[in-house]
Amino acid sequence: MRGKLIVIDGLDGSGKSTQSKLVAARLRSRGEQVQLISFPDYSEPSSALVRMYLGGEFSDSPGGVNAYAASTFYAVDRYASFKKFWEKQYLNGYTILATRYVSSNAIHQMGKLPRDQWDAYLHWLDDFEYQKLCLPKPDRVIFLNMNRQVADRLIEGRYGGDESRKDIHERDRAYLQSCQETAKYAAKVQNWRIVCCDDGENPLPIDAVTERIMEQID
Repeated sequence: MRGKLIVIDGLDGSGKSTQSKLVAARLRSRGEQVQLISFPDYSEPSSALVRMYLGGEFSDSPGGVNAYAASTFYAVDRYASFKKFWEKQYLNGYTILATRYVSSNAIHQMGKLPRDQWDAYLHWLDDFEYQKLCLPKPDRVIFLNMNRQVADRLIEGRYGGDESRKDIHERDRAYLQSCQETAKYAAKVQNWRIVCCDDGENPLPIDAVTERIMEQID
């Protein structure tokens, strides 16, 4: 009996990791068997190319690595994680709760392409990861949408203003803004559920966001 795969995704600063842990606890309290996973899996060798990419070893800007190449870095990490850590649980009825997944490639890589190529990219991405690599398709993708200015303040607080600690995505505000557009497009085309995480000026209370996510899951 296959389980469920629920993805919580969003741009940097949106609170994905925090919310994934809280949602996992809520699901477990209802008696569900839950495994929490997160991508990239920086503790594993499979994330080596992702770490090199984000660390600026291939280019000092996101656009210096084309969408398809960068997408494969992340896809290989997901494949390794699936085969090593959660395939058995998924096939035996667990709820798998993923922080980021294939949706992150759509958010972060699609914007490197001209807009008239976005549909072709999404088709390629689905075929590559779900058909060629045989990764399971999510039952639900929940996108945490946060105003970019609010999220930027949270990122600054995370690193205490130390720019050297940011990866090439976090350093490039124009890139993050473009990701807001790709996320909006992918959400519409692929029927993601969108959860607003701010009031326009400040983040919403963490528990309020958790409630909104649970509503989408239920």
